Amino acid sequence: MDRLRLKAVLGSHPHVQAVKSGELRSDLFDLDFIEYTPTNTAFKPMVREQAFDVCEMAIVTYLMAKAHGKPLVLLPATMLGRFQHAYALYNPVQGKLGPSDLEGKRVGIRSFTTTTGAWIRGILANDYGVNLNRIRWVTFEDPHVAEYVDTTERAPKDKKVLQMLLDGELDAVLGETSNDPKLKPLFPDPAAEAAKWYARRGVVPVNHLVVVTERLAKSRPDVVAGVYDLLKQNKVRTGPAGSPDLVPFGIGANRKPLELIVDYAFQQALIPRRYAVEELFDETIRGLN
Repeated sequence: MDRLRLKAVLGSHPHVQAVKSGELRSDLFDLDFIEYTPTNTAFKPMVREQAFDVCEMAIVTYLMAKAHGKPLVLLPATMLGRFQHAYALYNPVQGKLGPSDLEGKRVGIRSFTTTTGAWIRGILANDYGVNLNRIRWVTFEDPHVAEYVDTTERAPKDKKVLQMLLDGELDAVLGETSNDPKLKPLFPDPAAEAAKWYARRGVVPVNHLVVVTERLAKSRPDVVAGVYDLLKQNKVRTGPAGSPDLVPFGIGANRKPLELIVDYAFQQALIPRRYAVEELFDETIRGLN
């Protein structure tokens, strides 16, 4: 049988370097990598047109794509995971602000549907009792899933999120970091907050996993299993990304983060119902370790 050539987009993560360089290869297929910088710019064409065979994808984008019937299949291969507390900033010029003080404030975020945004809003709502509906959300981009109706205030086209924070046009921003000494983290000691959160939840907040097209999964389940196997080989070779491991592989290792982000996405009306973890994977994938 002819070797398949698959169009693929993966970020430049240490645990996929051997696959991206061609050092680790499959007997069944070749991966033709297309570079997108930042990687999240590939999510929209993947959701809307299935523009690639294999693509890194933010988990909330995938959940929303699933809710709207997009023909994508999830692999339990984490590309990016991180604790989220450091990705929230405020400008102290307008007074001290903590996570519990956001109700009634203007908070900027690249898009309301970003995965980092969903994680941080989940933390604000569930750990700090913040009513998310009382925050005035200001966004800068459309959701990747076109069917989602975004009711947030849209920033003027020429505006940038961090500049608006510096100029006092926003009270806080989510999903951003900055070395600007004028800006402070919303969580006073993000690393300590993240450690406490992990001790309580036992969850690594996964951001990006990998999807393939349903067309590929149905026509060549062996190839899809092979893609996962190749990524897993590279991950095993690279070893854990920290302790806890920030890029878990396998359904079991991803179960707790997936359950929690499904919960947060449902609470925030990004998806119409809570999905069981098994529902997120097709038959082929459920058989993988």
